[in-house]
Amino acid sequence: MSSLTEKDRPIVQLLLNTGTCPRCILRFCCVGSQTLYRHPYKDLMKDLKEFLKKNQEKEDTVCFDVVDPPCKRIRLEHTEEGPDDVNHNGGLQQIPSVNNENTAVENLAVKVCNVCLGVLQEFCEVDFVKKVCQKVNSADYQFTSFVFSMSLPPQLSVREHAAWLLVKQEMGNLGLSLAKDDVVQLKEAYKWIIHPQLSEELGVPADGKSLFEVSVVFAHPETDKECHFLATACPDCFKPAKNKQSVFTRMAVTKALEKIKEEDFLKHFPCPPSSPKNLCVALEIQCNNGAVFVAGRYNKYSRNLPQTPWIIDGERKLESSVEELISEHLMAEFKADSFNFSSSGREDVDVRTLGNGRPFAIELVNPRRIHFTAEEMKGLQQTINNSSDKIQVRDLQLVTREAIGRMKEGEEEKTKTYSALIWTDKAIQKEDIAFLDDIKELKLDQKTPLRVLHRRPLAVRCRIIHTMKSEYIDEHHFRLHLKTQAGTYIKEFVHGDFGRTKPNIGSLLNRTADILELDVESVDVDWPPTLDN
Repeated sequence: MSSLTEKDRPIVQLLLNTGTCPRCILRFCCVGSQTLYRHPYKDLMKDLKEFLKKNQEKEDTVCFDVVDPPCKRIRLEHTEEGPDDVNHNGGLQQIPSVNNENTAVENLAVKVCNVCLGVLQEFCEVDFVKKVCQKVNSADYQFTSFVFSMSLPPQLSVREHAAWLLVKQEMGNLGLSLAKDDVVQLKEAYKWIIHPQLSEELGVPADGKSLFEVSVVFAHPETDKECHFLATACPDCFKPAKNKQSVFTRMAVTKALEKIKEEDFLKHFPCPPSSPKNLCVALEIQCNNGAVFVAGRYNKYSRNLPQTPWIIDGERKLESSVEELISEHLMAEFKADSFNFSSSGREDVDVRTLGNGRPFAIELVNPRRIHFTAEEMKGLQQTINNSSDKIQVRDLQLVTREAIGRMKEGEEEKTKTYSALIWTDKAIQKEDIAFLDDIKELKLDQKTPLRVLHRRPLAVRCRIIHTMKSEYIDEHHFRLHLKTQAGTYIKEFVHGDFGRTKPNIGSLLNRTADILELDVESVDVDWPPTLDN
């Protein structure tokens, strides 16, 4: 833990006199002790008061008796002189010395901090921690750890910058320098204080890698316009964005503060910053669980069921879809806000998917429940299967985000097998189609089909029919079993799509051909792992 030394005395005295809270004073003195920030506010104020009163004769560590090594550094400045004091028109105001340190400390003890706007004061207390935890517990999430995040008002960065300039000048007078990066970040200090309290109250550890996030959004309406002068000084830093309500984001303000010259900043903003009348407010306390991913395979037995909702010009064409029949049960059990469905390819509304089914994955966004045993997943699978005779699922399981990538890996190199019922205008005999069985690795040039041109770019795609096996039915019908490269448009391979797919069954047989029924018999993707269902 870093500790205050005699060289910090003028900084402590200066900041206390200008309305800065004890924890912010520790930050600007580069104190890296987590434990020290957790001391009660009144105790910190009392200790700073004792520190100022003590007449120290040598530069030994005083008051804060700690042993951890410092995590921040203050560098002795050999080559640069500290900035001269400037008047109000040019920036830094002259701060009178604290003659009566006891009076100064007492008067400032209850004021809202002019730097953190109260974040390191009121919002570190037990009452606020309990309020956060009540929000978490009432949201009814399952979690075994948490990560805490906070959003601060952008004007707080401006005040921090002003305070840094003030301290930098004072240290310059002492022959020292203070880099902005040496100051302990407000968010870091706040988390040092809040993490142990939240952890104790919630009964789980804080973990930076946790998928369960507790976040607080702070605002300070009284000072909202304090950063607006930066838009005039650094207009390039503030550009409107569609998803942002204001151009004055924390990132934009930080960028502008890095760019603006000190003398220009000091012409527009008081240094030290003025003391506000009101504390920050916690606008929102939010909880969010990281997404959970469920995978499996589905069979589709209906020829009147789309894979995803079929909506044209805002009008729904069919009442349900594969996606919805599966996801509605997952949403209910996982208590998620929303979902995202993906699969290894897709079939048309009138195409069945048979065999072992088509691999799919569903991302469940912000689920309240995340822990399911293998037996519970098996029961959920059965619930889905009992709810409809149009689909069935198998191998339903929890997977990781990374594992889903395997479903899409080398998608076009994968193979799929189909069964197509074909009609011909001219009569055929068994021997007329027998030659199809001997064709291997037939290369196709497929121009984007007319039926999907509204949602796919116009292109010519090379696809391969690996094997075909014909099954004669009658003079105008036969069934064709095909093994193809994934991504092949089978319907177009049969009827030719007005010559957009070459060659095609019609051209090979030298007659008009059309497809009456199509089934997907297998999707050769070795994922997700097969379960003992």
